[in-house]
Amino acid sequence: MSSLSNPPIPGNVPAPGIIEGPFRPKHRRTHTGFGVREIKAVEASIPQPLRETWRKLSASEFDGKEQFQKEVVRHVETTLARSIYNCDDNAAYSGTALAIRDNLVIKWNKTQQQQTLQDQKRVYYLSLEFLMGRTLDNAMLNTGLKDTAREGISELGFRIEDIIDQEHDAALGNGGLGRLAACFLDSLATLNYPAWGYGLRYRYGIFKQEIINGFQAEVPDYWLDFNPWEFPRHDVAIDVMFYGTVNPGPRDDRGNIKKVWEGGEIVQAIAYDVPIPGYGTDCTNNLRLWSSKPSGGEFDFGKFNSGDYEGSIRDQQRAETISAVLYPNDNIDAGKELRLKQQYFWVAASLHDIVRRFKKSHRPWKEFPDQVAIQLNDTHPTLAIVELQRIFIDIECLPWDEAWYIVTRTFGYTNHTVLPEALEKWSVPLVQNLLPRHLQIIYDINLFFLQSVERKFPKDRDLLRRVSVVEEGTPQVLRMAYLAIIGSHKVNGVAELHSDLIKATIFKDFVDIFGQDKFTNVTNGITPRRWLHQANPKLSDLIASKVGGYDFLQNLTKLTVLEKYVDDKAFKKEWMEIKLAAKVKLAKYIKDTTQIAVNPHSLFDIQVKRIHEYKRQQMNIFGVIYRYLRLKEMTPEERKKQVPRTSIFGGKAAPGYWMAKTIIRLITAVGEVVNRDEEINGLLKVIFIEDYNVSKAEIIVPASDISEHISTAGTEASGTSNMKFVLNGGLIIGTCDGANIEITREIGEENIFLLGNLAEQVEDLRHQHRFGKDVVMDPKLREVCDVIEAGKFGSEQTYSGLIAALTTGFDYYLVSDDFSSYIATQDLVDEAYRDQDGWATKSITSVARMGFFSADRAINEYAEEVWNIEPCELPKSGSRP
Repeated sequence: MSSLSNPPIPGNVPAPGIIEGPFRPKHRRTHTGFGVREIKAVEASIPQPLRETWRKLSASEFDGKEQFQKEVVRHVETTLARSIYNCDDNAAYSGTALAIRDNLVIKWNKTQQQQTLQDQKRVYYLSLEFLMGRTLDNAMLNTGLKDTAREGISELGFRIEDIIDQEHDAALGNGGLGRLAACFLDSLATLNYPAWGYGLRYRYGIFKQEIINGFQAEVPDYWLDFNPWEFPRHDVAIDVMFYGTVNPGPRDDRGNIKKVWEGGEIVQAIAYDVPIPGYGTDCTNNLRLWSSKPSGGEFDFGKFNSGDYEGSIRDQQRAETISAVLYPNDNIDAGKELRLKQQYFWVAASLHDIVRRFKKSHRPWKEFPDQVAIQLNDTHPTLAIVELQRIFIDIECLPWDEAWYIVTRTFGYTNHTVLPEALEKWSVPLVQNLLPRHLQIIYDINLFFLQSVERKFPKDRDLLRRVSVVEEGTPQVLRMAYLAIIGSHKVNGVAELHSDLIKATIFKDFVDIFGQDKFTNVTNGITPRRWLHQANPKLSDLIASKVGGYDFLQNLTKLTVLEKYVDDKAFKKEWMEIKLAAKVKLAKYIKDTTQIAVNPHSLFDIQVKRIHEYKRQQMNIFGVIYRYLRLKEMTPEERKKQVPRTSIFGGKAAPGYWMAKTIIRLITAVGEVVNRDEEINGLLKVIFIEDYNVSKAEIIVPASDISEHISTAGTEASGTSNMKFVLNGGLIIGTCDGANIEITREIGEENIFLLGNLAEQVEDLRHQHRFGKDVVMDPKLREVCDVIEAGKFGSEQTYSGLIAALTTGFDYYLVSDDFSSYIATQDLVDEAYRDQDGWATKSITSVARMGFFSADRAINEYAEEVWNIEPCELPKSGSRP
């Protein structure tokens, strides 16, 4: 492992990393750059003439269209080695991205220097996913260069829209967890908070989804072909060990025998840095991603020369697999081990980085929590708690109690699920084999905790069993969520209902042990810069014309001014024209990619999110089938009175999640039947958009009339896609679950279509399903199932598991219980949509009342209630139109 020893304090000796020479000092880069003392020492050691020359020649940002064009052409001709004769859209994208990046890097360097000099407390956000989307458009908007680039690139013969489309989405996430992390990074920079994100640099993302013969197929997502937004730091290489043994070592200063973890497999973590620009500020924070490579070199010449050609690169392949794919299939043991390897590799490298940075401040260890806040985004990074304790006791030789006190004041834990089965667990034999020292520390942490619980509740032995990190069974397993709670000073849910539920259910015992104050709520939010200004610029411009400029992008509560215009006919007309234009754009995309023509004047009913039974895409498609059956029964005259509807689905199923893949197959099969049925004459279309991602969401979200957020009550922690749709003027049909409840409170019950049972009814209904008598499927749903089983949408065997989940599987997600309510509520949607003036009123009112759901508000709450950090003041660039 790399040394973590304290660097010497500058004095009469050269600063760390500095070698004196005849002309000027030479800088040898260290893992985390210089601390404040080192910077001052280095500056003092450089002769004044050299400093003046350097400053005179320092890079500066381009200013204006002509300088931008000059930078683009320079990069095309010198960086890409192309010319005017072979500069296509892709080369123009590369040149534009590199020009914008150059400006960004200057802000980035100044931000990091300023944050180092101010030496404030920083927050480190650990997330296994960062669903960033495309970077160029966001960077241009946040730095105020979009108009300059549009005009400049147009004069060079290109359209800015075509250039933006050349960029691949960064394949660093899958769903809401990763998109929330991306929104939070944007807000942290916008609000000038000193912050770093830490994640993994997945070579192939989660996967690229293709629909082949109606079924999902997974292929690699080659998104790293050209990525101008990352900076490889090959000199920031950290050794991470797996396997090995734990042996007794020398005694420390207190006479205790040290534990030495040794003899394992070493993998190197290589840092790749990505600048994260704020909006309306020069603050540009850092996202550090780790890539894996073998520590002993990529190629074994000895094996190659002996004829073992495959063996010569086996170590390279084994190491690089760690950061190859997000969420490898864990239905097999090798997949489970790879997932655990990923998690430890990532947190070990990140903690090494964080500790090294702190040590450069030369503060005592007791001040570590005063300078460092680490937020765990779900349970994936929980091993960071154990790794920091290991660093303190094994490497820095702190007493166990002192180390644990520091650790528990450093971490905050965000929980993202109320489903007990979704709480991460690792088998003890797996951890024993892969991370033997960490298992010992987990046992010590658990013992320390259980002893404190027993002192507080001396007669409740069953409580010890319920809250133990180690769950008894064959084999024993480690409950990572429990470890995250024990090792953190704050635990938060992500919506009011979610936070209440976790305190009343899965974490109830911990509330009794630690008290209410340890548990809090921070309702999720979204960044309006990307999800309104970037995704829906026409609507953003219209709003700005009424609320007095673009300040609402930094203070979303200013949207309330829009309520003054709900009766303004001209405003409502323009509002609905913008919505129609967005639908036309989506209809064109659907036609181009699926060859299916949809009517943009139809009601666009959209459900795009990760495919999962609890999100109930199956109920949506069952409802579509029911609508289709009713249309088939109608006379031509009756059909003329119906509201045309386009049902649009999108989302990925986990590779090993067979039921979710079956739901996708049913959706595509229904589309194959419905879309070819001339009898219903386009009154219903069913579309599945393959490979749903952020850039596709930026087309889909503005086009929504109604979006579906219909998870079983009490299963969705928050959801953020609901916020994005409403902010863009779409209405919601949804259950009383997650953030839907708070959205309803803010926008009013008259502007949302609610359905289904409540969270407090769910367990009673499940009990009735399993143990009650005469539990009968909803007749409407039974009719739908009969049609499926009759082979209307292909072989009934394909869907047998999906139907069985409703019957012999006891309908765990309560599709039957909510189906009639769902159908009746969809009828209310049709009725409301017929009144386009009333629909526009609902749409405008909803947007006007969405100010609470900004990621900026959420980040300020974290900063005040969890992290205790202050903004690092930087010069502002002014308002960004």
